[in-house]
Amino acid sequence: MSTEATLMERCQSKCELCASESSLTAYTVSPHSQLTVQHGVVLCDICIDQIENPENTDVNHWRCLNDSMWNQEPAVQVMAWRKLKSLSSEQGWAQDLLDMMYLEDETQKWAEIGQDDDDEKPRDVNGVELKKGDDVTVIKDLPVRGTNQVIKQGTVIRGISLGDDPKLVSGKANGGQSMYVIAEYCRKK
Repeated sequence: MSTEATLMERCQSKCELCASESSLTAYTVSPHSQLTVQHGVVLCDICIDQIENPENTDVNHWRCLNDSMWNQEPAVQVMAWRKLKSLSSEQGWAQDLLDMMYLEDETQKWAEIGQDDDDEKPRDVNGVELKKGDDVTVIKDLPVRGTNQVIKQGTVIRGISLGDDPKLVSGKANGGQSMYVIAEYCRKK
């Protein structure tokens, strides 16, 4: 049996992301270049077009990932994770699904290969990109390293600055005290 035939049998002739039954094609999941049963998925033309041309993305089409993200095939999990990741900064529901999704370590590494360097931008707890000058609110009590002080939940840090580490933001709070805070423990105001 050919690789394509095996993949079609595995997916019961339905797109492995949206369950469409029309215009199906075997698709190789990057960074792999050769189609194999382990590194391939069956996708419809609509999914392929929106994956390869992000500017054509119809957000509502991807609500199907709520089901396909639970597929047992690692290649399907990788495709679902990547699409959810690309939608998560603008779509709260996509971030919610991404937060629920579990991938084995090896599958997670595969999913992260070749992704845009969006991780190089500081993001708040909701995945919103933080920029210089933004005001943020601390979402939980944070101990200050080397002291017995705590930055209290609800503290507003005004006019943040960005440094070399994209996970950190700096700014002033509590009467002008300058501090560094992990971006994911903040919410943009």
